[in-house]
Amino acid sequence: MPHFSPAFLSFFKELAKNNTTEWFNANRKTYEKEVKKPFADFVMDMIIRIQKHEPEIQIKPADAIMRINKDIRFSKDKTPYNTHVAAILSKTGKKDKSYPGLYFQLSPEGLAIYGGAYMIENDKLEKIREHIATHLKEFKSLYSDAAFKEKFGAIQGEQHKRIPQAFQEAHAKEPLIANKQFYFSAFLKPEIIVSEKLPEKIMEYYIVGKKINDFLKQAW
Repeated sequence: MPHFSPAFLSFFKELAKNNTTEWFNANRKTYEKEVKKPFADFVMDMIIRIQKHEPEIQIKPADAIMRINKDIRFSKDKTPYNTHVAAILSKTGKKDKSYPGLYFQLSPEGLAIYGGAYMIENDKLEKIREHIATHLKEFKSLYSDAAFKEKFGAIQGEQHKRIPQAFQEAHAKEPLIANKQFYFSAFLKPEIIVSEKLPEKIMEYYIVGKKINDFLKQAW
């Protein structure tokens, strides 16, 4: 049985047209029934599945689920709510967005799946670069793997224009060492969200991305 009904997607389609506190409050019961509870149950299901591969993940759905309320303090877009739900599954959950884990986002536009490390502090970034520099062949073999390229394409991230002297030799062999982030992503059509195959589909992508996540974790 699917975790989500078509009403899940319908709620967000309507929210996109009526992104106000008044509309949300008037439709809060629908949100609670069709979005909030099913998503919490789904995240718990995914935590249990991933724990079989990463027993150190001992978090609850509340530790993983991102708030539907937007942080609009520094945004030009002042609409108060996100038109999607999202969660970060790792041993740190949403507390540390840099720690390698699995991020998924569900919306009427589709299913987004991310892995890798994002929003990395400078000290952690240096450790990742040191780890890559001393394991160049292993790193390249991971992102060159056929299954990884099929599912995610490539490792993404903004790059620094200037590379510290200590990493310039490694940078000549591996340009990705200049990255500020090391993440990868995939996007699937929205039909999968209301399918009973959703958990298995996300796990397919999780398993393929896990090797690079494990590699990055070694730098922590």
